[in-house]
Amino acid sequence: MATFLYKLGRLAFRRRRYVALIWVALLALAGVGAASASTATSSSFSIPGTEAQKAFDLLEQRFPAASADGATARIVFKAPEGQKMTDPANKADVKKIAGQLKSGSQQVAAVVDPYEGKAVSKNGSTAYVSVTYKVNSMELTDETRTALKDAGETAQKTGMTVEIGGDALQVMPETGATEIIGVALAAVVLVITFGSLIAAGLPLLTALIGVGIGVASITALANVLDLGSTTSILAMMIGLAVGIDYALFIVSRYRAELAEGREHEEAAGRAVGTAGSAVVFAGLTVVIALVGLAVVNIPMLSKMGFAAAGTVAIAVLIALTLVPAMLGFAGKRVMGRKARKAAEAENRPEAKPNMGTRWARFVLRKPVWVLLVGVLGLGAIAIPAASLEMGLPDDGSQPTSTTQRRAYDLLSEGFGPGFNGPLMVVVDTENSSDGKAAAKRVGDEISDMPGVVAVTPANFNKAGDAAMITVVPKDRPSSVETENVVHAIRDAGGDITSETGAEVLVTGSTAMNIDFSQKMNDALLPYLALVVGLAFLLLMVVFRSVLVPLKAALGFLLSVVAALGAVVAVFQWGWLGSLFGVEQTGPIMSMMPIFMVGVVFGLAMDYEVFLVTRMREAYVHGEQPGQAIVTGFKDGARVVTAAAVIMMAVFSGFIGSGEQMIKMIGFSLAIAVFFDAFVVRMAIVPAVLALLGKRAWWLPRRLDRILPNVDVEGEGLRKELGTSAEDGAGPDHGGERELTRV
Repeated sequence: MATFLYKLGRLAFRRRRYVALIWVALLALAGVGAASASTATSSSFSIPGTEAQKAFDLLEQRFPAASADGATARIVFKAPEGQKMTDPANKADVKKIAGQLKSGSQQVAAVVDPYEGKAVSKNGSTAYVSVTYKVNSMELTDETRTALKDAGETAQKTGMTVEIGGDALQVMPETGATEIIGVALAAVVLVITFGSLIAAGLPLLTALIGVGIGVASITALANVLDLGSTTSILAMMIGLAVGIDYALFIVSRYRAELAEGREHEEAAGRAVGTAGSAVVFAGLTVVIALVGLAVVNIPMLSKMGFAAAGTVAIAVLIALTLVPAMLGFAGKRVMGRKARKAAEAENRPEAKPNMGTRWARFVLRKPVWVLLVGVLGLGAIAIPAASLEMGLPDDGSQPTSTTQRRAYDLLSEGFGPGFNGPLMVVVDTENSSDGKAAAKRVGDEISDMPGVVAVTPANFNKAGDAAMITVVPKDRPSSVETENVVHAIRDAGGDITSETGAEVLVTGSTAMNIDFSQKMNDALLPYLALVVGLAFLLLMVVFRSVLVPLKAALGFLLSVVAALGAVVAVFQWGWLGSLFGVEQTGPIMSMMPIFMVGVVFGLAMDYEVFLVTRMREAYVHGEQPGQAIVTGFKDGARVVTAAAVIMMAVFSGFIGSGEQMIKMIGFSLAIAVFFDAFVVRMAIVPAVLALLGKRAWWLPRRLDRILPNVDVEGEGLRKELGTSAEDGAGPDHGGERELTRV
């Protein structure tokens, strides 16, 4: 592989104009496709194989007029102090608003005023108008949303407190200034790392081109593939981070080759042949982790994974082709004057060891202490993960500054916390001899259950073969008590089905959230086994070792659990919540842990592959295991540190998003990268390798014969080029020596 990539790098350098033209043309083509594509009209969410989804599908089939998948809104009214919503003046104003909503948009399916729908609180202080739409929230037009907001503004002029809740106000999340700040911080890190504006600008430019192609392609295909509203943002988040990092690896190695006296084209070929091999395998681990999200069998999550994986694949291709092409355009300017002097100083025998070298030597002297501090420290941070509670966000998790959150609070005060998450019980009486009796029995049994405050009479469809029953739990939608109510109804439904033939199903947003969280829990271990297993085999091929991949996987698990502990502490417990803009604590988003596992595993392997490949490269060229660790840190620590800081900066930029999921994922990825790069890869990994010595590179002879030799360390390339210590192979190569399998 190294030989092929070497030739590819030289070709891209020589034909840089054609390579750059091809990538710019692809960017323009993707941009035209995104601009001409019709606006995505759907962002469907389904959970195949769950009871809530089965009931939802039954509702769509038996109650088509109910618009089961349609958006909903609630305009909540609170009477002024000393008045009630049943007062004639307030009642007239509310009915007027309801009439305005009915005529405000053709997308409105039904409007129920509180006096017809019995939606007035017992003390008369609060009431709400229910609005159901024919389409889901992503398909609502701007005119429809404007009509809803206008109705609310009109209502506020009456002197009543008026707030609007429901998913009808849900809009596509937008990127903000904080993401730009993240990119700016990445630029500063690159300038400090390279000491050259040209060298710093190259990774940013190529990463932006790759992300532009990926995001534009997602936008162009969003309507066709029914992609979720956050897909492009997550693809941009991951694509930008890995795009900068992969280009950073190539540019850094190119500069190192130039410092050793190579010609520019030769340096580009060697940089792509060596660092490019690490980029390819690091990218493969990321792609495996993201594509592996399909095992969860949730279409939305699978599409997010595939879209992000496609953007990562583009980042790898750009690093291997466009980066060497841009290096050709940059010429000598990629090495600033200060950078050249620093490189010359580092290569002098009497030069002072750099920070990476000094740290590696310290770890070699105290490996047990470094290992214990790293493991115990991450273990302590991971403790809150034991209290992890998962769920999906509702209006109660919105900032208190939003009208959705204020409407949620008004409903909780007037009708009880459970009113914000009613359960929809669907009774399929098609196979029952007496459907009405079966439906009545269902309602009676649910009414007697603890944790239930209200049950509506069964509402049958026109065919009389299905009924809907609305159940209002006592506690808030995301509480354990409400989850127990759902399970109790389902348990009782099993007995009713066996006795009457009527099938009882529970759905609604609350039940969907519960089923979604359960599906995430059930999928986590199989997903971990699949992703870690495939990556273990991949790393075994890369490092020709059994213990190094095992150490990499265990270290990753430690950093992920620690990151989960930090997420629970901030977003669930509220520790330092104000610092990160967390206005409302609550359960951790159900998809966040498994998504974080997938993304962080891929990103963690970036540092593992790049850092340990340099150690492996030194080891196979004759250095002792301890010295190989020092060499790996001498050449790789600064680059890995810069790459980690850049990723943290990019991910941290998304913490400022107004979308709770984006904020939480941005924080979790940033803190996980910090733990993995600076604690696991920079401390625990060298400590373990120091303790293992030559045994770290042990591989059974049978496996050695079976596994393909992909030559990531460039051994075959060096033999082909006839490299030796005398022709400027560099201080880390130690001369050309035969590879001894241990």
